[in-house]
Amino acid sequence: MGNCSKTLKKTNPDHNSDKFCPKIDNPDKVYQKTESSEKVYRKTDQSSATNSFTAPPPLPSPSPATLPVVRLYGSPTSPATSYIRFALLYKPVTLLFIPSEKPDFGFETPVIQLGSDVISGSSVTILRYLDAKFPKPLLLSNWNTYNETTPVVVTATVLQHKSLVWHLERMVRWGEDLAARGGRSKGDPVMGSARMEVKKYGKSYSQLLEVMLEHAQMEEKIVFPILEREDRGLSKSVNEEHARDLPLMNGIKEDIKTIIVLDTGSSSSQDALFSLSTRLKSLQEHCKQHFEEEERGILPLMEATELTQGQQERLLEQSLDVMPGTHSNLLRFFMEGLLPHEAMLYLDLITRCTDKVRSGSIYRFLVEEHNGKRNEGRPTMGLLLKAKS
Repeated sequence: MGNCSKTLKKTNPDHNSDKFCPKIDNPDKVYQKTESSEKVYRKTDQSSATNSFTAPPPLPSPSPATLPVVRLYGSPTSPATSYIRFALLYKPVTLLFIPSEKPDFGFETPVIQLGSDVISGSSVTILRYLDAKFPKPLLLSNWNTYNETTPVVVTATVLQHKSLVWHLERMVRWGEDLAARGGRSKGDPVMGSARMEVKKYGKSYSQLLEVMLEHAQMEEKIVFPILEREDRGLSKSVNEEHARDLPLMNGIKEDIKTIIVLDTGSSSSQDALFSLSTRLKSLQEHCKQHFEEEERGILPLMEATELTQGQQERLLEQSLDVMPGTHSNLLRFFMEGLLPHEAMLYLDLITRCTDKVRSGSIYRFLVEEHNGKRNEGRPTMGLLLKAKS
């Protein structure tokens, strides 16, 4: 789909998308092109066409009733459409997705409409427009900090580290709060009763554990063997660290099961909660240290292997194969641990190194019906970012 060796550049090639058929009101208006290279349009009277758009200053957080409405036209099976749908979930807007298969504006890429503006073009073109209109959070920030000579599988690995570290920190804080309350309910209807909250905690930890295990397998089966071929024994110590933490990780899971069946507020329950909190802190410290060692001493050596473009593409494809849960039903969970610009970069890596069918299948886990609720037609401002605040 793209030049994988150039993935780490700040630019992003157009995604191939299916055609669409958006419907536009007020046919007496015309659309004036603002730039020849990027299809950013503003609806104007014929007598007052303009050649540019001006980004507004940052706006205060609006109430849901006053959020601006952004309409997205595109094929529901197109990875480019799903990519933009996911990006819009980060912005303080109400998203209305209109599935469209045949072109009406004459574009073969997704189209978004905000007020009188109609925007199409590459994904980066659309993200730049959204960042200009809604500066917080930025979706394209710091893409240029990733060196284009770094193998894409290394960049993907580092982003996975970031997500895992964030989730571990969240679990530690949550565990400390549970222990401080003695496992008693905090009166939050979203969490439910004390036992319901512990069950939610257990579910969240199980999701984290699955992503962590898949990540470790990916490194052991995809990344480390490349280094071992160049220098035998190079990754021995980090492989041993993976095995070292398995008993601790499984022990935490058993602690949670025990707490669920204990009487809330009992001395046994409180002791188990403090034990759980202590174990989680140990796991967090081990993982942070382990990730730092990999990023400082192991992963940079991948550049010295001088992988070709085709080899980079195959490595990233293989890493997706080894992490099926992370890139399907757990993808939303994984993305919560990344900042918006990191999440978009991660999707960009997938797009550039997989075919259209596979990337489209992966992206749909982010934007289609989730837990029986649809994203479109309601404010999306708090989605994912709520956990970041």
